[in-house]
Amino acid sequence: MAKCIETANLTKFYGKARGITDINLTVEEGEIFGFIGPNGAGKSTTIRSLLGLITPTSGMARVFDMEARSNRTKILNDIGYMPSEAMFYNGMRVAEIIKYSADLHKMDCSSEANILCDRLKLDVKKKVEELSLGNRKKVSIVCAMQHNPKLYILDEPTSGLDPLMQKEFFALLEEKHTSGATIFLSSHVLSEIQHYCTKAAIIREGKIIVCDTVEALSKTNTRRIHITGAEKVYPNIIEQLSSPLEDLQTSNRGIEFLYTGDINELLHIISQFTIQDIRITEPDLEEIFMHYYVNGEEQ
Repeated sequence: MAKCIETANLTKFYGKARGITDINLTVEEGEIFGFIGPNGAGKSTTIRSLLGLITPTSGMARVFDMEARSNRTKILNDIGYMPSEAMFYNGMRVAEIIKYSADLHKMDCSSEANILCDRLKLDVKKKVEELSLGNRKKVSIVCAMQHNPKLYILDEPTSGLDPLMQKEFFALLEEKHTSGATIFLSSHVLSEIQHYCTKAAIIREGKIIVCDTVEALSKTNTRRIHITGAEKVYPNIIEQLSSPLEDLQTSNRGIEFLYTGDINELLHIISQFTIQDIRITEPDLEEIFMHYYVNGEEQ
């Protein structure tokens, strides 16, 4: 399968301040790729490098098999980009902004724009300064999607949208993907990555710490353990375990923790004490994400 996005040791420093360091990513055509990290981790810097909007300090970024910076104009014609913050010229009406965006691509997108505005319940007669954050996001969605690009690069696209609009946004995104588009989705909302992406990379302090399929990232030896009725004996349980516990929580209902050790050892130790119940489940992607962040594991 052809590569849609490729970076090799992509690095960007702002003076002495760290942006990103040695970012190595490959996004195949037709993938929905998740880019996970909190604010300040380097997501937006990576995206701006892919778009050719900033010059990297070193390394390489290629989109559609073309070097990003030197082929910026050609590449941007086939990209639908949503920045994390939707900024528009004051005084313009929504309809004018959408048409202006289409004109930049030298296309008549009025038919698709009308469909998108209708589905997102966007009032095109309003001026920018009259729009809420959520409605500004809707304008950004229409501008990114109306020309039906081959690649969508979306930076925190759902922030500011209410739950119903988030659902409609992802319905639109899945339709675009079914039609053959590639999607690069930057988010700190783990449920979005888990539900919609096929592959994901986790970025921490400007570096990729893990990159794999979402299915593989979700498969781990770590288990969430919830023991009811153990509040009086849990120190004895913990003392006998050879593996450390993570995210230990205690309450009058029992104890709960993440456990990566031998499950047989755990069950053997627990069997020595009187408890009411035990529940063992797989952690969700958010807990796995925090595991990587806290422990700083490398690829």
